[in-house]
Amino acid sequence: MTYNPFQIVKEFEEEMARYTGAQYAVAVDSCTNAIFLACQYLKVERVFLPRKTYLSVPQSIMHAGGKVEFNNEQWSGIYQLKPYALYDAALRLTSHMYIKGSLMCLSFHYKKHLPIGKGGMILTDDLQAYEWFKKARYEGRSEKTYHNDQIDMMGWNMYMTPAEAATGLSLMQNLNLHNDDLIEDGGYRDLNDFLNFIPKV
Repeated sequence: MTYNPFQIVKEFEEEMARYTGAQYAVAVDSCTNAIFLACQYLKVERVFLPRKTYLSVPQSIMHAGGKVEFNNEQWSGIYQLKPYALYDAALRLTSHMYIKGSLMCLSFHYKKHLPIGKGGMILTDDLQAYEWFKKARYEGRSEKTYHNDQIDMMGWNMYMTPAEAATGLSLMQNLNLHNDDLIEDGGYRDLNDFLNFIPKV
């Protein structure tokens, strides 16, 4: 094959890193899985987050082996999964938004600023984290052909497809330098009210 179709994914990542001010960006198939991979990488234990957010966030933490405690924090666009330098930025996408020393998770759901339909991104300035995420999202594979690769770590099937990356890169042509934070229509439900599998503290 003459051309590598996954080159467009790398170009989308590089463009998003430039736009947000991050050194590196790793494209995945959803913000939910971006948070899951970040929690896996950080080996999270006890995580505090707002009780009003999307329900997949605590689920991702728990799937990664962490425990969840809700707080009453009011937030707009972005919030921290405390005490870790990890941020859910699903409702924010604006230039130079990256917080140094952090992992920031973006969403490209059809209701978001860059409505690819489905997709996410992890922003970081840590080379070691960047290299881990690239392998972790793709069954532990590196950027080699399948038959020439040596798999040295466990991974997941969470990569972004070239078609989704091409759509994202195309949409970025008309993305404003500044975008206001999005607001969830009707607000988020109180997760304490219906996630009964999470212990109340």
